[in-house]
Amino acid sequence: MSTNTEITKKPELNKQLSSTRALGKMNFILMGASAVIIIAGFLLMLGSGNDGAEFNAEIFSSRRIVVGPTIAFIGFIAMGVAIMWPARHK
Repeated sequence: MSTNTEITKKPELNKQLSSTRALGKMNFILMGASAVIIIAGFLLMLGSGNDGAEFNAEIFSSRRIVVGPTIAFIGFIAMGVAIMWPARHK
């Protein structure tokens, strides 16, 4: 039985464990950036709704209909690219 501290003391085992990971550090950085882009897109789509008493033209603004969904879509595409980004093995 080996513990976690024994593994970190042996650099050859540490290298072997890191090479078996499916995603590298760069993948996680890109995924985080993509998540921020997706959240920004959804925040751009936020706004008050129509309360029914009178017509609110703000619900048809280009920011809420075009810009927000486009940025969110770009974020989802970037998330796919971040997952498929090839890892560099040293």
